[in-house]
Amino acid sequence: MSLPNTSHDSQDQPLDRLGRPVRDLRISVTDRCNFRCRYCMPREVFGEEFKFLPRSELLTFEEIHRLAAIFHRLGVRKLRITGGEPLLRKDVDRLVAMLSRLPDVELALTTNASRLVEMAPRLAAAGLRRVTVSLDSLDDVVFRRMNDVEFPVRRVLEGIESAVAAGLAPVKINAIVRRGINDHTVIDLVRHFKGTGCILRFIEFMDVGTTNRWRLDDVVPSAELIEAVGAEFPIEPEAPNYPGEVARRWRFADGSGEIGFISSVSQPFCGSCSRARLSADGRLYTCLFAASGTDLRAPLRSATDDDQLRELIAGVWRDREDRYSEIRSRATRESGRVEMSYIGG
Repeated sequence: MSLPNTSHDSQDQPLDRLGRPVRDLRISVTDRCNFRCRYCMPREVFGEEFKFLPRSELLTFEEIHRLAAIFHRLGVRKLRITGGEPLLRKDVDRLVAMLSRLPDVELALTTNASRLVEMAPRLAAAGLRRVTVSLDSLDDVVFRRMNDVEFPVRRVLEGIESAVAAGLAPVKINAIVRRGINDHTVIDLVRHFKGTGCILRFIEFMDVGTTNRWRLDDVVPSAELIEAVGAEFPIEPEAPNYPGEVARRWRFADGSGEIGFISSVSQPFCGSCSRARLSADGRLYTCLFAASGTDLRAPLRSATDDDQLRELIAGVWRDREDRYSEIRSRATRESGRVEMSYIGG
């Protein structure tokens, strides 16, 4: 199969209706996960008998690579492999090797670290440069309750150590904070990762999907967390690494590293959002809170050529005007939204 031309010019880089380019593509490779986190895939909703996508409906690695190369022509320079839990997808390191050959692209992967001890060396050898690990608490009781499968903190920490040893650094640690659930363990996380080279980021609990029983009262605003962290460890604001960076960066005053806060609820960053999302079955979503996506799998598997696919994707992006977090209200919250487990957050 011939590879798409990855050269591009200004005409290939569409802007949406709010003037935002597409720079990031998040690629879900599976809707399966071995955790049942209550903010993503709660057991009482999804259960043990949840019907996951048949294998035939998943995009093949070759199809994912073809689409990624087309997105690259449109200006994408960051690719993130997600799930579900992406390390459950067999031979995902082969996909990493394929994507790593695209020029001038930052390639990362988000994982719950349940298989990271065995996979980190393979991923690094395939060309992965960085991983983000989800870890919501160091308190083993709290963490087991949150993942709802009795998975221990110790094994996540072992996965992080393996990623560092494999050169997948700096490892970023994402912690979703819910009031009354794990907010009392925030400082322990900071104390543990401060000075290690890992970058800890706290994420406000978001109303992604419709099954996680989101309430505004459960959100701990980043400003509150910044105050709590700063009272224990003095921190200073840091400039963003690039336009559109979702985490607001802070550095420890003693020079021992940085910490980030992602504030989609209290301080929306829709105005600079440059992210597109590709589901495991080939649907393009232009917002984390979207109700529906555009099917790319059907044209991908028909006789559609790369130029036609590029125009289809560019047209979807040009029509985009999503800014859910800026206009969040009772009306938007009660509308249908895709589940986070389906498009990987």
